[in-house]
Amino acid sequence: MFGFENLPTSILQAGAIFLSIIIEALPFVLIGSILSGFIEVFVSPDLVRRFLPKQPILAVIFGSFVGLIFPSCECGIVPIVNRLLEKKVPQYTVIPFLITAPVINPIVLFATFIAFGNSWVFLIYRALGSLLLAMVVGLILAYFVKEPILKRALEDNHQHSLETRSIWKKIGHALIHAIDEFFDTGRYLVFGCLFASLVQVYVPTALLTSIGHSPLTAILLMMVLAFLLSLCSEADAFIGASLLSSFGFAPVMAFLIIGPIVDVKNLLMMKSYFKSWFIGAYVGLVSLLVLVYCWVIGGLV
Repeated sequence: MFGFENLPTSILQAGAIFLSIIIEALPFVLIGSILSGFIEVFVSPDLVRRFLPKQPILAVIFGSFVGLIFPSCECGIVPIVNRLLEKKVPQYTVIPFLITAPVINPIVLFATFIAFGNSWVFLIYRALGSLLLAMVVGLILAYFVKEPILKRALEDNHQHSLETRSIWKKIGHALIHAIDEFFDTGRYLVFGCLFASLVQVYVPTALLTSIGHSPLTAILLMMVLAFLLSLCSEADAFIGASLLSSFGFAPVMAFLIIGPIVDVKNLLMMKSYFKSWFIGAYVGLVSLLVLVYCWVIGGLV
């Protein structure tokens, strides 16, 4: 009789890593889907316009810092961002939130502080890099990009029909929407986690360290590694700390900053909502900014 014990060790290891990533990520995807459902039902475009700053620069700053009080893991941020965009929240406010929320999340910052031996240096440079990145991307979206980045838009008459329902029917509709969102997003998460688990098992660490000799190639290598490993932002600091002696400060900082912003599972979820041109431009711009930021601070620290 065939059993799991007959499988190669590497496959068993990949399966264990796959399950650990899924178990770690699914609660955040579920929370994100539930928040998305309640935003769909209870947040109207008029309500958004009432509370958002009118000046684009202030709206960019607001979007960059709102993650401090409305944190989300990168696994659950995409459906929330999609719903906010459909509710007519400006792109230059929502995308900075997409960038910073998984990094300036208080839990992530505390984990970063602990992982690097109670060091404020890594916490401050990680948060600062994320905020600078968000503001630059937000300002570019505010003043140079006018084309919508979503594949589809929410119908306004759908919102009007919801406003006439009782509170319990609204909650029921929000939960039904959350379930649909969860399964729609979850399929991309599964493929992303599977790929990340295979990379962790079959890409040898010795190969990576042999490539990253110069500071520039080491930064690029760690950015690629963060993308492929697709670690949850609550846990990536501990992996980054283990790589510090092999790669140094700047490459590890690149790993910490870009990982929660662009990784395999995150990108696959974005693909179901955003236009391809935006995803390509977003990944290219974010990568360039992270590279420059980490190259600069590498010479300072």
